[in-house]
Amino acid sequence: MTAVLEAQGLGRTLPGEPPIPLVIDVSLAVEPGTFTTIIGPSGCGKSSLLYLLGLIDRPTIGKLLLEGNDVAGLDGDARAQSRLEHFGFVFQFHFLLPEFSALENVVLPMRRLGRLDGAAIEQRGMDLLKSVGLDEKASKTPDRMSGGERQRVAIARALANDPMLVLGDEPTGNLDSQNSARVVKLLKALAHEQGRAVICVTHDLEIAAEADVRISMLDGRIIDVART
Repeated sequence: MTAVLEAQGLGRTLPGEPPIPLVIDVSLAVEPGTFTTIIGPSGCGKSSLLYLLGLIDRPTIGKLLLEGNDVAGLDGDARAQSRLEHFGFVFQFHFLLPEFSALENVVLPMRRLGRLDGAAIEQRGMDLLKSVGLDEKASKTPDRMSGGERQRVAIARALANDPMLVLGDEPTGNLDSQNSARVVKLLKALAHEQGRAVICVTHDLEIAAEADVRISMLDGRIIDVART
């Protein structure tokens, strides 16, 4: 299967005396329809790698191929546009806008991209909320929802522009076990039922064990890749 995202010798070092390496010589291929987890001790470079793969941070060395095109050297505007078109992000903290309803939060990326008209945006927003079981909460603001509900709204928002890749940075880190299991089930379904590539940083070994691909990191390097 052709990789949707491929890193070749990817690295990022912060300048200083001495320089601080965050990610060192990472090469990997991410295929559509796979649920991938990145695990390792705190400070090993998990999130730094995720932010490189998601075009949030810029590598200091190496290539990053998105559908075969090297995007490592894109300027800020081009990187932002590529993120908007191709990536969805779910973080440990949901980052929903508190003054906006669930529906208003979900449709924001669609309004920014501008592919759809107003009616189509509203309908897709409702469809996405329904897909995560929250269509009846569309008018509620985040303060009137539970932590698990807020994170599911964040997942719906991540899917707003139909991304080929969904990246999660400890997306269950603030959830109890029941809500954590529900979020992981949703993320796995995005890969296995919708054919997206899903990559999640996690410290939870039970979540990592459910992945199709488990990447282990230590000191900025990939030390093992396990496939089920």
